[in-house]
Amino acid sequence: MQAGIALGNIASLVGERQEEASVVSELKAGSEEAFAWLIAKYHQPIFSLVARSIPDAADAADLTQDIFIKIYRGIGRFHGEASLRTWIYRIALHEASNSRRWWRRHKKQEITIESEVGRTSHGGPVCLKDTLVDLQESPFDHAVNEEMRVRVESALRKVPEPFHAVVVLRDIEGFSYEEIAEILNVNLGTVKSRLMRGRAQLKARLSVFASASAKRPSASAPGGSIPLESRS
Repeated sequence: MQAGIALGNIASLVGERQEEASVVSELKAGSEEAFAWLIAKYHQPIFSLVARSIPDAADAADLTQDIFIKIYRGIGRFHGEASLRTWIYRIALHEASNSRRWWRRHKKQEITIESEVGRTSHGGPVCLKDTLVDLQESPFDHAVNEEMRVRVESALRKVPEPFHAVVVLRDIEGFSYEEIAEILNVNLGTVKSRLMRGRAQLKARLSVFASASAKRPSASAPGGSIPLESRS
């Protein structure tokens, strides 16, 4: 039984590699159809990755577009040393990190009723005006949940590199340790060490708020939470 499952996994992997090789070949030949397929497959996850580093949705969308332009122009340098998915995320993470540093130095935000204050569990934006009305829960519970969500997102953005990247890739994007090591071009031990330190820094930044929230009545936990404890 186990042998059958293993053979099935191998066959699936071979099929994926063949499909990837075909797509890469068409991209290198300048195929617009192949590029359209690439955007359809990776646009949403790459945008979600970028949006966790850059709080302005419009800027995140612009950067996502720039990333795909870099992928299109740089596909000739892809030689298959890593999977296409890993190579794409490596480019995206590099660009997001650069933009994140620029944002911290230069970007100023004005808080208006249209300002984005967090993300939904599906990755969509939550504006300040959206927090004013909620038919599903009491205003108090909604305020507590949104406040916690904003705090978590804000605290995550303050976790310094290289720990921020590992926490996002592992706990939000769901990459394996091996894939993260490949994306960041570091060894497995470094990935686990950075993840442990990144989670610890995130937990420390949220500890005061979490302690205060625990004392509040009816403070239900928000969806799409980021784990603060170490996990395998």
